[in-house]
Amino acid sequence: MDTITALFYAFSAILLFAGFRVITARNPVHAALFLVLAFFSAACVWVLLRAEFLAIVLVLVYVGAVMVLFLFVVMMLDVDAGLRTGFWKYFPLAAVIGVVIALEMAAVLLPGFRLTEAPVADAAALKLGNTKLLGIDLYTNYLYPLQIAAVLLLVAIISAISLSQRQRKDTKQMNPADQIRARKADRVRLVPLQPALDVPAPADAILPPVGDRR
Repeated sequence: MDTITALFYAFSAILLFAGFRVITARNPVHAALFLVLAFFSAACVWVLLRAEFLAIVLVLVYVGAVMVLFLFVVMMLDVDAGLRTGFWKYFPLAAVIGVVIALEMAAVLLPGFRLTEAPVADAAALKLGNTKLLGIDLYTNYLYPLQIAAVLLLVAIISAISLSQRQRKDTKQMNPADQIRARKADRVRLVPLQPALDVPAPADAILPPVGDRR
């Protein structure tokens, strides 16, 4: 076994362990940190497979942005660990569903690995590099799937915004349409007031000090 194969198995084992700890950790912050470890391990595996662009995108996008957002939201919400008390109750059903999903993915992906020999790229393709070749292949042969994925992400963003803007009893919201239609006459009302004058009290109404009374 050479060094690359040993590193591949080591990073794969760490990836499996981190993925298992993501779903079994009781503390949500610990689960998010194990997910960061899983992303780093997957990026290392992609580097060993000479997919440097995918590895750096995984580190920059998911670890550098998405996971920081996850940790921020988890720490702001202060999720109670008691919400995970029924995890082991549903674990057998979740394990069966996970095995079925893994078998389906294996049935789809394994035929692609049954190669008698690895394809050899020509000299012109080797000069372009993996990143440029990936971009050319993505925007030529897979343009329509890319557009469909972009539309799905847009729908997900709109749905998330719509769910966050639901009417709640404990929040106060303003209608922008009502604010635009507001007029000065509806907001400001001038009330005429009579001027008030300070009238001095009469002299006989002024009482002498307590010590001078007879």
